[in-house]
Amino acid sequence: MNSEQSEERHGERGGTPVGRRVFLGTLGLGALGVVAAPTLQRGMEGFLGAVAGKDPTGLTGLLPNGGGFRYYSVAASVPNRTAADYRLTIDGLVDHPRTYTLSDLRALPQTRLVKDVQCVTGWRVPGTPFEGVRLADLLAAAGVRSAAKAIRFTCFDGTYTESLTLDQARRPDILVALRMQDKDIGHDHGGPVRLYVAPMYFYKSAKWLSGITVTDHVQPGYWENLGYDVDAWVGKSNGRTDAPTS
Repeated sequence: MNSEQSEERHGERGGTPVGRRVFLGTLGLGALGVVAAPTLQRGMEGFLGAVAGKDPTGLTGLLPNGGGFRYYSVAASVPNRTAADYRLTIDGLVDHPRTYTLSDLRALPQTRLVKDVQCVTGWRVPGTPFEGVRLADLLAAAGVRSAAKAIRFTCFDGTYTESLTLDQARRPDILVALRMQDKDIGHDHGGPVRLYVAPMYFYKSAKWLSGITVTDHVQPGYWENLGYDVDAWVGKSNGRTDAPTS
């Protein structure tokens, strides 16, 4: 799980009337806040991103962040990968195992999807663009064998794993994503490459993707071993009734 929206509830209470100067002053501060908000938001996002990468407790995930997202990691620390040292390996029940560099992935045909991101805990970030290579295309190039039934995803944080059935992995709305919100995916959002599973809850969209292994059975991922549904369709799993994202 990688992000979260913050909500603010405003109550009503009685009190003495507000004077004209106070009222006008409040309006002025409000206008200033509107002007300054984008800059402050970007600054907060950068600050929380840097702190979250060094926070083994996960407490930074409780703080609001820019763009409706929060940072999460299940590992105490995650190494950075650059274009020079990033690698994505595809192996298992395939005829043509391969290791891709970031440049290799960027050179392949790219698909752009704009859909809501939905977390199983209830928050949603609407209209989020993701761009990358369709997972189905990478599997086709690898030559999936007849005994294959599922995919296991591993990550360079050394901890997180995920899974899909082969039929799910071949959907056109499953990406090996290189860009998010119209920019390269940064480290704190799971870059330089992450999985994006558009129709499922966001815990299926594994960050810091490093391995795609074709297997003969589904192996539950990190959160699924802790009780989350293996099939995580939005609105049809984990006891939730959220509107679908596709």
